[in-house]
Amino acid sequence: MIIALGADHKGLKLKEKIKSYLQSEGYQVIDFGTHSDTPVDYVDYARVVALTVSRGEAEAGVLICWTGIGMSISSNKVKGIRSFVANDIFSARLAKEHNNTNVICFSGGMIGEDYALEILKVWLSSSFMYGRHELRLCKITDIEEGE
Repeated sequence: MIIALGADHKGLKLKEKIKSYLQSEGYQVIDFGTHSDTPVDYVDYARVVALTVSRGEAEAGVLICWTGIGMSISSNKVKGIRSFVANDIFSARLAKEHNNTNVICFSGGMIGEDYALEILKVWLSSSFMYGRHELRLCKITDIEEGE
């Protein structure tokens, strides 16, 4: 599985930990940066990761900023992206099972690195449940299409 990864300067430390974990588990990682603690705009990283996932060049995306909120808002502007801020294991599992999310956003300043990895593991190992959830995703796509 190919995973696109991006962070701003406030998410750099967690990005590096996540990158190391993913590579150790055999995932192919496309690291879009940032690669230093020099201040940058989170929107730029959200955009490139979301576009990479939307075009099918990666199966999933991971984004990190100070709260995760800016990354989630920005990445959700890209057609075909369903991202969310991951603050707990239960929500991460349901985000995949019920909403078939394809980008997970983390706070680089509000949750611990080890807990973020546990959340990521649950999200990556969860699967979309289809059934009644599929109809809801179709309705989300209709909104995206302007219908």
